[in-house]
Amino acid sequence: MKFRIIFSILFLASCSNGTYKISNQELYRSSGFAFIYEDNDYNRKIISGKLNTNKLEVGHNKIKKNSIIVITNPENNKSLKIKVTKKINSPTFFNLVITKPVSDYLNLNPDMPFIEIQEKSKNKSFVAEKAVTHSDEKKVSDKAPVTKVKIINLSEDAKVKKKKSKNFSIIIGDFYSSESAMDLKETLENGYVDNGILKVKKLAKNKFRLFVGPYSSINTLKKRYFELNRYGFEDLDIQQND
Repeated sequence: MKFRIIFSILFLASCSNGTYKISNQELYRSSGFAFIYEDNDYNRKIISGKLNTNKLEVGHNKIKKNSIIVITNPENNKSLKIKVTKKINSPTFFNLVITKPVSDYLNLNPDMPFIEIQEKSKNKSFVAEKAVTHSDEKKVSDKAPVTKVKIINLSEDAKVKKKKSKNFSIIIGDFYSSESAMDLKETLENGYVDNGILKVKKLAKNKFRLFVGPYSSINTLKKRYFELNRYGFEDLDIQQND
C-alpha cells in the first residue's frame, strides 16, 4: 500500500525509536480497553481462546503465557498482579481479555473498562496480589515507535470542580521537529482525516506531538481507531488522564 510506504518514510526520518514494543530487552507497557470474557465470545469465534469465568484469568495476543503483568484501573488506582493465562487474539480495539472476576476486583466500569498494563520481570515464587503502580512507571517515554498510534485523554481544566465527561484523542506520533509533525498533519488532512481535528503540541524543545481529537464517544473513538489502523498504524494504545 503506497500510503503505508509514505508513513514509514516519514516516521523513520522524524520519529523517535520505540519503547513500547515487545522485545527481549523490553517489558510490555500499554493502556486501553479490556475485553470482558464470556463463553459465548469464544463459541462465536470473537476471541481465539477460552478462560475460566469463575477465576482471575487474563489473555493477551502478544504477551507470553505465564508472564507476570500488573493491571491497574486508573479511576481508583486499584491494581492486580497476575500471570497471563494464555495467548488469546481479540478484536484489535481491545488490548487485554479478562474474566469478570478480574473486572469485579478492579471495580471496572463494564461500559468503559479502561485499564493500564505493565509487564513485570518473572518471579518464581509469584502469586496473584495487589500491586502499586509507581509514578515513574506512568511517565510517557521520550521516544515513540515508527508505526505506533497512542490514544490519550485530554484532561479537563484543573480549576473546574464539576466532573465532566471524559474525552479522548488519538496520538499519531512524536517528532523531533515541528516541521516534521506539520508535514504529516498536512498529508493526513489531504483526504484521510477531516480538517480541524488534527493538532500539533510542543512537549519539549525537540519533541512535538501530532494527535487527533478529542472524542467523547467511545464509538467515534473506535471508528477513528480502525481508520488509522487501515492507513498503516498498528498496535494502538489508549491512555486516559484525569
